[in-house]
Amino acid sequence: MVEAKVVTAEDVHQTVASYMDADQVDKVDRAYAFAANLHENQSRQSGEPYIMHPIQVAGILADLKMDADTIAAGYLHDVIEDTDATLEQLTDQFGADVANIVDGVSKISKIKYKSSREQLAENHRKLLLAMSNDIRVIIVKLADRLHNMRTLDALRPEKQKRIASETLEIYAPLADRLGIMTIKWELEDLSLRYLDSEAYHEIASAMKMRRQERLDIVEQAVAEIEQTIQDLHLENVDVYGRPKHIYSIYRKMVDKKKNFDEIYDLSAIRVIVDSIPDCYAVLGSIHARWTPMPGRFKDYIALPKANGYQSLHTTVIGPSGRPLEVQIRTHQMHEVAEYGVAAHWAYKEGNTDGADVSDNDEQKLNVIQGILDLKDDARDADDFMESVKGDLFSDRVYAFTPQGDVIELAKGSGPLDMAYAIHTNIGNHTTGARVNEHIVPLDYQLKTGDIVEIITSPTAKPSRDWLDLVSTRRARNKIRQYFRKQDRDENVEAGKAMLTDWLKNEGYNPVEILTPENEAVATEKTHFNSPDDLYASIGFGDTKPQGVANKFTEAKRAELEVERQEAEQKAILEEHETIENDSKPDKEQRGKKDRVVIDGVDNLLIRLGHCCTPVPGDAIKGYITRGRGVSVHRLGCPNLQAAADQGQRLIDVTWDEQAEVNNEEFEADLSVRGMNREKLLSDVMRAVTANTKKLLSINGRIENKNEAHISLTVGVRNLDQLEHLMDVIRSVPDIYEVERVFK
Repeated sequence: MVEAKVVTAEDVHQTVASYMDADQVDKVDRAYAFAANLHENQSRQSGEPYIMHPIQVAGILADLKMDADTIAAGYLHDVIEDTDATLEQLTDQFGADVANIVDGVSKISKIKYKSSREQLAENHRKLLLAMSNDIRVIIVKLADRLHNMRTLDALRPEKQKRIASETLEIYAPLADRLGIMTIKWELEDLSLRYLDSEAYHEIASAMKMRRQERLDIVEQAVAEIEQTIQDLHLENVDVYGRPKHIYSIYRKMVDKKKNFDEIYDLSAIRVIVDSIPDCYAVLGSIHARWTPMPGRFKDYIALPKANGYQSLHTTVIGPSGRPLEVQIRTHQMHEVAEYGVAAHWAYKEGNTDGADVSDNDEQKLNVIQGILDLKDDARDADDFMESVKGDLFSDRVYAFTPQGDVIELAKGSGPLDMAYAIHTNIGNHTTGARVNEHIVPLDYQLKTGDIVEIITSPTAKPSRDWLDLVSTRRARNKIRQYFRKQDRDENVEAGKAMLTDWLKNEGYNPVEILTPENEAVATEKTHFNSPDDLYASIGFGDTKPQGVANKFTEAKRAELEVERQEAEQKAILEEHETIENDSKPDKEQRGKKDRVVIDGVDNLLIRLGHCCTPVPGDAIKGYITRGRGVSVHRLGCPNLQAAADQGQRLIDVTWDEQAEVNNEEFEADLSVRGMNREKLLSDVMRAVTANTKKLLSINGRIENKNEAHISLTVGVRNLDQLEHLMDVIRSVPDIYEVERVFK
């Protein structure tokens, strides 16, 4: 990695003077003078004058061709935190934009980054973006971090590793998201240098040893590409090689488990042209010259990356038979590839080394996962900034504790939400809150960047009114949990009464079911510590009584199932005996067939059709079969119509409402359709088992990629229960069709 040049204030002046007008240059120079005066007697840990750091930050921003306000903020970014200067002074002397950028950078500097186990790095990247109504805050912070990484040698080894890890997890990906690759690559290489010094120096040394070999390959490839595209008669074409960055080689070695000697594409060739048609013309010529490697072509012009990056990538079998990566892009795309969102200001000032953005009004610069949609007809940098405000992570709020810790909350959260997010005891003992050193009511809605102090008292207790003041699930659950403990005895009695009522409605004797033995089984299976905890949960509304009742009645239902199977087996034996003897059955038989009455006919064997599974309440019809009595079907059953077409005699049958057998259940087949999603099948099963004692079979399959089809057979007492069950299934989210089917 090439060591960065140390710049002076004069260097910064010369750079900005090359693309700014006199008033803008004057603002930058005044910012330097202001900062130099305030930092005059301060030094860095390395011993050098502190002002050297702001100068280097301003130099990095000037190389990005940022606007005057951003570079002025680069000079001033530490004055609020490290000197006696105030925001009011900055506003008066340099304007509101400069003051806001400095204020944003100062707030970001207060963030304490916890380990990834406690808070993911991605949340911190969201925080940085969400805090920045002005994206220039992030660009200044990246420049600040880059220079800190360049001078990390002055710190203790443990601090070097902590800062390098933070940089690799948070700031390098943030630079990547903003498309500022020049900063991203250097941050990654510098981080690796301190996190795995041995690997860094091994790769750097190996690259240096193979430098001449690499240069020879690149020189030959560049010459052949220039010769190849001569026939295209293109103007303003740049062809050159660039070495891969150390960190990218390191990642390739780790991810693909390769040694350095096994990695051939240590360099890439870039071809920079004037227009998009030229890009594809060059691509065609290169593919005609060398064989492209399958699967290694990417068209980021037609499909840009989320950070706005556009280019054609191809890997070919190049000179000496080795893989050669070639990147083809326009000059404007190259500016975006190197500087990302920072390139916007250069475009608007007309400093793109010949790139004329007006030639392509349709080109878009997509930044931060497509949220920022920038068109070249934006009036100016202010117009660009307006498109940023309010669009970044608008569903989250990031607030600070007075100690600088970051608390991430849902939008609309208030002080109570933050209190419970910190700790349950803090929430339960809250009496008020200060936001930005001012007392606020508990219904105040927090904003990103607020510094929130929770005021507590040992004697304070939650109020039921708080449930209307909080917006996060955690806070609401903690408040309910508090009152659940307070009202425990009442909830135990209420829960037991609710369970008793449910059992009665289902035809059970609660005295027979609610025994200590069944309580012990239900408590264990529902993972509560005691029966009272289980009853209290029902009384408070956290647990549904029907689900608990299923645990209490398992033994009884198993007993009834044995009786049912014995009765069914007996009926089958009797039916077979009747067929063999060609005799009519005795009317004393018990079972489902006793529920059917045949008009004008007595003592016939009755069978319910398995093809349409009729249940009491269905409109039914029957026909006489040879040797098997009467087969009963639902109206509309295809087999009933087929029997009529074959000349079999149809007879009227009805359900005998007086002959209901206790706990007798009838099978019904259902077809359920819905939009496929995770846990859809289990949600349907839960709805069914909560409303019937018998789920005989269930299976599901996916059709047309995103449609779920579930088939199930259930046991019900009558049509009313079946229709209720179907309504319950229809209420499951993403289910849109429930119907009975014929087999």
